[in-house]
Amino acid sequence: MKKLIAIISFIALATAAMAQTAEEIVSRMEAEMSKHNESEGFAMTMDIKIILIGTMSSRSYVLGDKMRIEANRDGKDFVTWSDGKTEWNYDSEKNEIEITNAKPKEKTNTDGDTKLFKDITAGYDIKIDKETATEWHIRCKRSRSNPDKDAPKRMDLVVAKETYWPVSLSTSVTAASVTMRDISFGVTEEQVTFNPKEFPQATIVDNR
Repeated sequence: MKKLIAIISFIALATAAMAQTAEEIVSRMEAEMSKHNESEGFAMTMDIKIILIGTMSSRSYVLGDKMRIEANRDGKDFVTWSDGKTEWNYDSEKNEIEITNAKPKEKTNTDGDTKLFKDITAGYDIKIDKETATEWHIRCKRSRSNPDKDAPKRMDLVVAKETYWPVSLSTSVTAASVTMRDISFGVTEEQVTFNPKEFPQATIVDNR
């Protein structure tokens, strides 16, 4: 019996030693993400649920100043390409591609969306809210000392145990909830460059 108790005690102590805090998990996640630089580009899916309207999902591909966003709303496909100076907008219902000048404020910032994952502990109090066999669910609550009063009051981060990669980041803003998920690194030039050969039957309208 004493030997059995000793074994149980050893396992309990070993398990406790392996336990990680939310800060340690996020720090490891940030370290894993920092192994990838901006020159690789990144892709991410964003789900936006708007009250009284519904949910719209989009997939973004970013490489340097170039970006491609694919979205579907009410069964219609929309694709936008941008190189920071020019935008190409495809509307599947019209089978039309409109070319416009990109507005300065719409220029791509390659650090924009992923910055939330890199600096998530800044201005937030974090704790492990739930744990499964494969994931940590971390609750991030805006701290009183956070100088950015427009920052979300709460964010929910899910981190994969095997890789320490972010699985998703969810938050709520005015009249809408947003979830960022399926983040990956490695985007090719072809993925973010408009190619008219992909839409041979579409009408091109140049409004630059």
